Amino acid sequence: MPSPTVENYVKEIFLAQQRLGSASVPMGAVAKAMDVTPGTATAMLKSLAQSGLAEYEPRKGARLSDKGRRLALKMIRKHRIIELFLVEQLGLDWGAVHKEAERMEHAISEVVLACMDNKLGHPTHDPHGDPIPSEDGDLEESILCTLADCNCGKNYAIARVGDQSADFLQYLDERGLKPGASLNVSSRNTVSDAVTLSTSDGRTVTMGMKAAEKIFVQTEG
Repeated sequence: MPSPTVENYVKEIFLAQQRLGSASVPMGAVAKAMDVTPGTATAMLKSLAQSGLAEYEPRKGARLSDKGRRLALKMIRKHRIIELFLVEQLGLDWGAVHKEAERMEHAISEVVLACMDNKLGHPTHDPHGDPIPSEDGDLEESILCTLADCNCGKNYAIARVGDQSADFLQYLDERGLKPGASLNVSSRNTVSDAVTLSTSDGRTVTMGMKAAEKIFVQTEG
């Protein structure tokens, strides 16, 4: 059985591949994601390569093998189902579940995970809008735009939150900006570097572009 450290590495490499839009992930990005030194990350990647979970090339970075990708998707599925279960069934705040899921994903059995999945009605997305891989390892990805890039005057629904830090999620929660919420981008000010939103519940929210870049939306209707 892979160790928790191995499971964390393959998961973070997969997520980095998604963020970068590249099959190969620089060692610096791996080290940053794991909060370790580049030397420690390099040593671990060599070990992953020996076990057939990844491919490592000096100065080019790392990429997951098919075996590594399957393990990564398995761990991501566990993590996101656990997060949703903690929010919907236990009432935990969506900003507090990431660390809990990080701990639980390495210990939970497939039997318990299947029970959680069934209890939740076989969900497709976690509380932050991230897609949940299927049991077969399929991961549905939608083409989304951010609030910083979408057109003014059109109706959108929040689909996904890119920053899952507790502070940012609290900021969104206080303004009713959670996945599924409807809104309209009423204006974008390039001088103040801010965007103003009108929400379906009558709120007017102005936020900086850096925050808007972290909120992914899809067109409504």
